[in-house]
Amino acid sequence: MKIYTKTGDEGKTGLLYGGRVWKDDPGPEAYGAVDEAVSALGVARADATGELAAEILALERDLFVVGAELATDPANREKLTPNVSLTTSAMVERLEGVIDTVVEEHPLPQEFVVPGENALEAALEVARATVRRAERRVISYARAGGLDGSVVPIYLNRLADLLYVLARSTAATWQPTRPKEDT
Repeated sequence: MKIYTKTGDEGKTGLLYGGRVWKDDPGPEAYGAVDEAVSALGVARADATGELAAEILALERDLFVVGAELATDPANREKLTPNVSLTTSAMVERLEGVIDTVVEEHPLPQEFVVPGENALEAALEVARATVRRAERRVISYARAGGLDGSVVPIYLNRLADLLYVLARSTAATWQPTRPKEDT
């Protein structure tokens, strides 16, 4: 099997369960932005260890569920499987539980935060900003009528919040592999 199919050469892409749309339609823009978020999380996970690495991997897998939902023609939404290709309220609630736990263990700062305390914290901030862009693209898709009844916008909103608190917790606890140089 070749990686290139040539089916997208005219500017259209296939949807899950059939159908083709322009690559710059709101749906592909939304799931493309989610794909970027998965990649950004992968960069963060490459620097993480233990429970944090496992949590980031779980978030990446969740975003595949989000992407599958976004890559489906709304007329075929009933074919989606909860937690596999359909984002659920339980997925949102899980994020809220993780947020509450992290904030309890690492209270949030009361001042503006500049990213860059360490590589992992910065990578989580890039992932957070990328998720916020995905959220904006998803809102555009929803406003165009593509997500009636979906919890994807809520999920992405909570995910960005979670990435913020994870970044704060890693800034407080993560130790770089080499000491920072004095400036």
